[in-house]
Amino acid sequence: MTITFYDIPSDRVGAWSSNTWKTRFCLNYKGIPYKTVWVEYPDVEELSKKLGLKPTGKAFWDAGKDYYSLPAIHDPSTGEYVSDSFKIAEYLEKQYPDAPSLFPNNGTGLQAAVTDEDIVALSANLWSFILPAVFEILNPRSREYFDRTRSMIFKVDKITDLVPTADKAVEEWAKFKASLDKVDGWYAKTDDKGPFILGDTISFSDLNIASWILWMKIVFGENSKEWKDIASWNGGRWSKLLADLDKYAQKRD
Repeated sequence: MTITFYDIPSDRVGAWSSNTWKTRFCLNYKGIPYKTVWVEYPDVEELSKKLGLKPTGKAFWDAGKDYYSLPAIHDPSTGEYVSDSFKIAEYLEKQYPDAPSLFPNNGTGLQAAVTDEDIVALSANLWSFILPAVFEILNPRSREYFDRTRSMIFKVDKITDLVPTADKAVEEWAKFKASLDKVDGWYAKTDDKGPFILGDTISFSDLNIASWILWMKIVFGENSKEWKDIASWNGGRWSKLLADLDKYAQKRD
């Protein structure tokens, strides 16, 4: 049976979100049939409540309010609705054990730890550059919601005010490179065995990190200075990682 996968649209670039790409990668890697239902940002909460999906956190812009986010899936073979990319990966691993493993060698705990660490590392000093770029590629309804809520988080009048300029931009971009250098160090420990965190074996950590990198490539644009920088850093590791996982990066709706 075909899984329903809920994602956030952009008429300009198609699938783009780092969080939803994690699930798209997982579904493609395990070879699970799915169809995409596109949901604009302002509609996510209402849909989630309608489907019985649990909140995935608290809203940073409205203290104490439940926050509902995508990705989410519905598996008609079990009737289950699941949100949060890591929980979805755990569900798919349990429900479809005969497909390629997302957590090789029963390494769910290790993968969870790496996921938490790479979120911290990759997000450092990136928001001020990429959130304004995300705003530009969103559809109008989602754009208004995104601008309003993220501006509240960062205490700016509009999200485009986040973009650093002049010396500050150079300084913050260098800090972001340093954060990618840290992740590069994790990969370097197994370079003699293969291109992935576990050497020659793909795991959820690789799909997670690739989702962040693909997000940057899509949102900044392949011809942007930002992407050309990222693609050249760490000996071209990040563009190579995307190339190594490219067959799992198709929409396959």
